[in-house]
Amino acid sequence: MDIYRLEAGVAPLLISLPHDGSHIPDEIAARVRPSARRSRDTDWHVARLYEPLAQALGASVLRPLASRYVIDLNRPADGHALYPGRRETGLVPTIGFDGEPLYLAADGEPDAAEVQRRVNGYWRPYHEALQQELARLKAQHGRVVLWEGHSIRSMVPMLFDGRLPDLNLGTADGASCSPALRRRLQSVLDGQEAYSFVVDGRFKGGYITRHYGRPDVGIEAVQLELAQCNYMDETSFAWDEAKATQLRRAIEPLLRACLD
Repeated sequence: MDIYRLEAGVAPLLISLPHDGSHIPDEIAARVRPSARRSRDTDWHVARLYEPLAQALGASVLRPLASRYVIDLNRPADGHALYPGRRETGLVPTIGFDGEPLYLAADGEPDAAEVQRRVNGYWRPYHEALQQELARLKAQHGRVVLWEGHSIRSMVPMLFDGRLPDLNLGTADGASCSPALRRRLQSVLDGQEAYSFVVDGRFKGGYITRHYGRPDVGIEAVQLELAQCNYMDETSFAWDEAKATQLRRAIEPLLRACLD
C-alpha cells in the first residue's frame, strides 16, 4: 500500500492533511472493535474540500492513506504529550475520541516493538516527504507556508467542552508563523460573518505546526481545525456539497493571505 500521496504544486504553499486517511490494514483491523474499523475519528473529506482550492492556487497537497488509528502523524515520534494534563489519544491510539477502547482486548494493543514498526513504516515516510517538499518550495521561492488542514466533530466532550467554533486557527500562540501572517489571517477572519472562529484557542497547532514552523528561516506553519458540521453530516459522514462550497469561500482568502 502507498503510504502517502503528494500532488506537487508551484506556489510557496504546502497543504498537509495528516488525518485524511481512513485505511486500516487487515492485520490491525482484525484486532480492533467493529466500530473502530470505520475509522470514525478521521478528518473526513478534507482532501476533497481542499483540492479544488489547491489546484486554483498552485499549492502542493500531501495526505496519507492510513488511518490515524494506525498512527497519528501529527504527534511526535517519541509519543510525548501535546497537551500535558489533558486526555489525549496518543501516537498510536488505543482509545477513540469517545474514550472507548479501540482494540478488542488489551493483549491485542500494540507493544513497543509494533509502535516502532509503525513509526518506521508510516510516520517517517510521511515526514520525510513533508520535509522534502518544504525544502523544494523554499529553494524555489525563498519562503514557504505549511498549512495544516484538519477537521473534527463539532462536539467531542473528551477533548473540549460544548460546541467547537467553526474555524479554529492555530499558530502555536504566534510562534509558528510571522506576526505579519498571523495579522493577515486574523484580518480575514474578522472580515467574514458566516462562521464563528477563534485564534489559538483549544487547537493551537499540533506537532507538525509546532515542529516545522520556523518563521526565522522562512518556513511558516499554520493549522486550521474545522468543525465538520460545516461541510458534512457528522453522524453518517456524508459529504454536503452546498455546505462545502460555502466553506471553501471562507478558506480561500485565508490561503491567499499565505501567498501575499
